[in-house]
Order: sequence, then structure tokens, then C-alpha cells
Amino acid sequence: MDSKAVAYWLPVDQYIGGVEHAILHLLYSRFFMRAMTDTGHLKLAEPFDGMFTQGMVIHETYRDKDGKWLNPEEIRFVGNDSANRRAVTADGGQPVIIGHAEKMSKSKRNTVDPLTFISHYGADTIRWFVLSDSPPERDVLWTEEGVQGSWRFVQRVWRLVDEAAAQGAPHGAKRPATFSPAADDLRRAAHRALDAVSRNIEGLRFNTAIAAIYEFANKLGAALQGQKTAKDPGLDWAVRESAELLAQMFAPMMPHLAEECWARLGYNSLVAKQAWPEVEKPLLVDDKVTIAVQVNGKRRDELMISRDASQGDVEAAALALDGVKRAIEGRAIKKIIVVPQRIVNVVA
Repeated sequence: MDSKAVAYWLPVDQYIGGVEHAILHLLYSRFFMRAMTDTGHLKLAEPFDGMFTQGMVIHETYRDKDGKWLNPEEIRFVGNDSANRRAVTADGGQPVIIGHAEKMSKSKRNTVDPLTFISHYGADTIRWFVLSDSPPERDVLWTEEGVQGSWRFVQRVWRLVDEAAAQGAPHGAKRPATFSPAADDLRRAAHRALDAVSRNIEGLRFNTAIAAIYEFANKLGAALQGQKTAKDPGLDWAVRESAELLAQMFAPMMPHLAEECWARLGYNSLVAKQAWPEVEKPLLVDDKVTIAVQVNGKRRDELMISRDASQGDVEAAALALDGVKRAIEGRAIKKIIVVPQRIVNVVA
């Protein structure tokens, strides 16, 4: 026994495996661990600190009229919509029975060759689809429509980064001292996305991390459209920062695309060698709050106002609401009760 190797490698931080393999792997590893502990060679109770069991990749099954299993490459679909969807053999046009989606297996011939899809869509697209389709502990239903959706997002991300590189601040531009509301809004979205992606990758919730990237890509796209009609140095810098963070966020899932984007943004280095970006915590805190506004104890409207607004500002803003004006109907106001950041009650 090499005690230094044991101290370095054991216990394993995280075990990840499929249901079928994990059972035997865990059985063997725990057996050896227990035996070597009993013989005094080890002082560890378990071989792994954490275990995660991933789902299986499943696919529809197909059979011909004689019950023979068919490979997906041996069939073609006819019909323009899901209601009329049916399959026939690719060579003779004979009817094909479409079965339930099951775990890919050689016996039922419902496997797909990933190289076929990689050669057409690229490896990044396939990775993105598998990770985004469902939680990793659940089964992934393989569909070409899903792969095509991921491929379209790959194209969109490249366009976003390309536009940001052209429209945003130049590489290495100095950070502005202040930011406009539009720039601040984009920066908040970027750092909230970074926070969500960071937490969900650590928790192996890859599909949730990807959902946050989708949402932020929409935000960046909207900002790029707004930037075309506004001269705002702060927004230019925020666009540049957002594009860089976006490339770093999806780099673990789409490394090839991330490196291309990183180069397009002016870097002569690998994004894979960059430290994971840090979240600016103040940007995670909303500077505005939504406050319910009541008249004589009955809710009439709501108010969005700065979190640090004074009581006088809150009262004035509440009285200016149309719903409050209609409810008061010109009556004298006796008092206004303000519960900071929660509720305003106008007594009339």
C-alpha cells in the first residue's frame, strides 16, 4: 500500500455512473474497501464521498410487419404533423410499427451513431442537447428535432457574440465609473445568470444551468437591439462584459464554440485556462421592491419603488396611483401606514 497515494485519491470526491453499472461498481468497490479496512490496510468507511446516478438515453423502437426490429436509419417518416406522423421502411416504403421509447440497446436496434450527428451538427450541439433535455438523473429522449433545436441555439450564440464584439466596447476597455439604467440592468442579468449557472453546475443540475443561459441570451439579444439606437459608453462596456461571461458560462458544455467566441472577443488565450468568473454580489440584490398598496385595508394597487426610498417618497408614489385615487374618491386622508418594503395602507 502506498499511503501517499491513498491520502491523495481516497475517498473519491464524486462517483457518477449509470444505474446498471453503478450497482456492480459500487458493490465491488465497497467490498474491497471493507476487506482492506478489516485487514488494516485502510482506515476509510466508504470509497466515495458523493454518488450520482445518471439517467439512460432512450429512443423510439421500430418494427416491420413481421415483428423484426429496425434501426432508425432503416426507416423514414411521412406526414406533416405529429397527428399524422407515421413511418415506413426507407427502401421499400412498407409500414413500420412505432413502439415506445426504451433504453437504447443493440437487441432492439434503437441506437443511433453519434458520429453521424456529430459530423452534421458538431460535437458541441450534441453535448448541449443531452445536457439540456432533462435533469441528468432522468432518462434523455433522443430526438433529431431536439438536436436541431440545440443546433439553432449554437448558431444564435455565435451571432450574439459576433454582434457584441462588433458593437460593444473594445477588448481591454476601461470600466466606466457609472452605468446607465440600461447598462445596469444588463449587468444585473449577466451576474444573476453567472450565479445561477455556477450553483447549478456545482449541484449537477446542468439542464437548469442551461435554462439560465437561454434566458440570459435573450436578455443580451434585447440589449444589442437597444444599443443600436443609443449612444451609451456604459452599455457598450456592459455588452462586452456580458458576451465574455456568456462564453465562459457555456464553455463547460460547448468548449469548441466557447474557444471560437473567446477568440472573436479579442483574446489570444484559451477560455478553458481562465479562472471561473466571480459574481459581483451587489448585482444580485434588487434595488427596487414591489409594495402592495391598500385603501382602508383593501388591496387596490401595487407600487415598484427604490428599496431605499424614504417614507415620504413611498407615500407620495402610493397616492399617485390610479387605483388608489379611485378608491379614495376625494375623501380626506386620515393617515398613511407604511410597513417598509412590504405594504402601504391609506386610511381615508
